[in-house]
Amino acid sequence: MKNFTRIKQWLLTAMQVAALGSALLGGSAAMAADDLVLNGDAKCTACHDEGDSPEVLKIGKTRHGVRADARTPSCTSCHGDSAAHMGYKGSAKPPAPDRSFGKRSLTPVAERNEACLSCHQKDAKRSHWEGSVHQARDVACTSCHEVHTGHDKVRDKQTQAEVCFACHKEQRTQVNKPSHHPIPEGKMTCSDCHNAHGSVGPKLMKRDSVVDTCYTCHMEKRGPFVHNHEPVSEDCSNCHNPHGTVVESMLKARPPFLCHQCHTPHGGFIPQLAGAQSALNTSTNTNTTGKSKINVTQGRSCMNCHTQVHGTNNPAATNPTPQFNFR
Repeated sequence: MKNFTRIKQWLLTAMQVAALGSALLGGSAAMAADDLVLNGDAKCTACHDEGDSPEVLKIGKTRHGVRADARTPSCTSCHGDSAAHMGYKGSAKPPAPDRSFGKRSLTPVAERNEACLSCHQKDAKRSHWEGSVHQARDVACTSCHEVHTGHDKVRDKQTQAEVCFACHKEQRTQVNKPSHHPIPEGKMTCSDCHNAHGSVGPKLMKRDSVVDTCYTCHMEKRGPFVHNHEPVSEDCSNCHNPHGTVVESMLKARPPFLCHQCHTPHGGFIPQLAGAQSALNTSTNTNTTGKSKINVTQGRSCMNCHTQVHGTNNPAATNPTPQFNFR
């Protein structure tokens, strides 16, 4: 009976100890969730607290502050050992850290970027940074990205364009023209077409070429067609300005003037239109030059007839004039 009593007391004590340990662990977890001091950075946070501007401790709410992840950096991982900065005892402004990233930083851009790329160059999105136009122009990662914040504007589709427009002012003007991609409406953004970290394509396009990037959304224009319009397979920007224009469909100029940049006007060759072009002798003219009168006098566009300008599968037999098959 005594042994049973002792076992009962021992079990009761063990349960109480376990309950106390669980409570302590639970309390520690709750404290850790609210505590923005990253592991190993207590010396930094002795000075850098919630009163800082900018609020550096907000980094604890980002992916850079995930304690359970072994890849989580410490302050010194990015800013260097900064012995002079941390050992300063005076009352004046302390020396700068070994590496600083603000707009007034004296740290060379290449050194700042190297600190970021030591972790962030392990996927395809940043594999072409070396030699990219942004690297060549000394753009720092922190010129676009904000690290000590829970909301990095350039990673948010709704605010990304404003970050890009800080430098790309001409594109800001273009996207606010009447015919534009829906960037101001927040339905797409710069990174839908461009990779700001570099690419193998022109103009930092995400695909190998301009047309391949455009075909990501505009698959119906790709073909192949029986009769192809060469610019469609060469470069969409031959005819379109992708950021915006004052002409419908983001065309660079209003038809027929856009078409006349490559095609000689041929209104005098078409029997159905000859009556409207009385100034031309259609029976003797073999080459029509200048602006076609039918377009000038009647306000007609080439696309009144050539409706399928990207290409068509209409057989040539339906129209013996090969260049007129785009309809």
